[in-house]
Amino acid sequence: MEKTGIKTEVKPTIKTDVKPTIKTEVKPMTPVTNAPQGNRPANPNDRGGPRRDNRGPRRPRRDNEPKEFEERTVAIKRVTKVVKGGKHMRFTALVVIGNGKGKYGFAHGKAGEVPDAIKKALEAARKNTSMIQFVRAATINHEVQGQWGATNVFLKPAPDGTGIIAGGPVRAILELAGCKNVYSKVYGSRAAINIVRATHDALSQLKSKKEYLALRGKL
Repeated sequence: MEKTGIKTEVKPTIKTDVKPTIKTEVKPMTPVTNAPQGNRPANPNDRGGPRRDNRGPRRPRRDNEPKEFEERTVAIKRVTKVVKGGKHMRFTALVVIGNGKGKYGFAHGKAGEVPDAIKKALEAARKNTSMIQFVRAATINHEVQGQWGATNVFLKPAPDGTGIIAGGPVRAILELAGCKNVYSKVYGSRAAINIVRATHDALSQLKSKKEYLALRGKL
């Protein structure tokens, strides 16, 4: 007997792993606030809170303290000194300070670096201050002329609303001293240090009404 061969096709089984989809909710970011966290202060510069130990409260930083004088750098120059080994270069700084209430000062500093020269000038200016008084409209009492070397500075009172008619070093001194209205004119040398000293010489000659009456013998 003949056997009939029956061919059967076997299909491979394919396993597919279907992973479930997971939906994630994206929450909006909350804005960062300056609210204090725990024992930390809201302001990092506020160091006046209590300490963890028993040493008492901390001293506040000097950066937050108000300044007594406003500062302004009028001129910075480079100077050179010829020595045996070569040239020695340094910097000079001319600084003016004032509190806006009639008190002002100026000084000249010299150092190897610009910041050091300015620091020296500020320290010297705080030790050498002058005081002047203004009349109404924040102007000077009368016309006056100051001189230093080859420089002459003329100052004249001005009505309210005029402003400071001056430039450079003269304006720096008058603004920081607190003057609001004045006319000025510079004659001769335009060196910054000479102008500042001539302006100081003019302001030092100002006299009040009582002083003039005393000089005339009418008091």
